[in-house]
Amino acid sequence: MLQYQEPLDLAFQALSDPTRRRMVERLSAGPVSVSQLAEPLPMSMSAVMQHLKILEAAGLVRSEKVGRVRTCRVEPEALTAAERWLNARRLSVERSLDRLGAFLDETKPEEEM
Repeated sequence: MLQYQEPLDLAFQALSDPTRRRMVERLSAGPVSVSQLAEPLPMSMSAVMQHLKILEAAGLVRSEKVGRVRTCRVEPEALTAAERWLNARRLSVERSLDRLGAFLDETKPEEEM
């Protein structure tokens, strides 16, 4: 049974694999053909296509076929959504740490001042 998943969940699921992260990293430099993308990877073309399928389903990568060549590119909007989510968590933690630091400064014993 196919279940609906939030786009952010799909993005993090797709990026949880080191091979897919490597592929996204390569595509961040610009569009390339599937064969160029597969070239440095120690796996079959079939395995590369499976990874691409997951990245495309997550909305992180888009590909198009022109003639016999399939070209892939990163979808920056999907990466931006993941970045915004991570930044919001980082800011929340930083604010908590700032409040803790201020509290510790206020409650510091006099002999340590």
